Amino acid sequence: MRPVPGEVLHFSEDPTITRFNPHVAATARQPDAYVWAVDHGRAPDYWFPRQCPRAMAWAEATTDADDRAWLGSPRVHAIEYGWLRRVQTARLYAYRFDAGPFRPIGDPPHAHVATEAVEPLGAPEPVGDLLALHEEAGIELRVVADLWPFWRRVTASTLGFSGIRLRNAAREPG
Repeated sequence: MRPVPGEVLHFSEDPTITRFNPHVAATARQPDAYVWAVDHGRAPDYWFPRQCPRAMAWAEATTDADDRAWLGSPRVHAIEYGWLRRVQTARLYAYRFDAGPFRPIGDPPHAHVATEAVEPLGAPEPVGDLLALHEEAGIELRVVADLWPFWRRVTASTLGFSGIRLRNAAREPG
């Protein structure tokens, strides 16, 4: 489930939203109100239940051979065992938007934001089997007992990486 050219997506477990109004997210790092969406490349980051902590890593042109070998796959998403059942049973929906009102945010860009209210192009689309989406996209999904060792290794590497909802991960021992 990815957007086509000229569109961006917003993923939600709520299939009843008809209008998206800019707001400041509780976890926001910036004070501005936005409607958030993602492009083709970042859509897989959101093939999870909203609150699921996940650590993602991928090889980039600047990734060294040792880090590529350690990762073992071009792109890996890691979750904890405690979230696997929820990933398997989640009902996730994708809302499609015209990309026109949105602009990239971040350096490098990790999302797209709109500062005005936007309405989806149509009814939300069921995303379907989240594990199958990963498989079809060639993204390895690792299920680990503790997300933190993976996260520490990735953030100290030459890999590209992103972490979402990490505050919901099991706490590191000690």
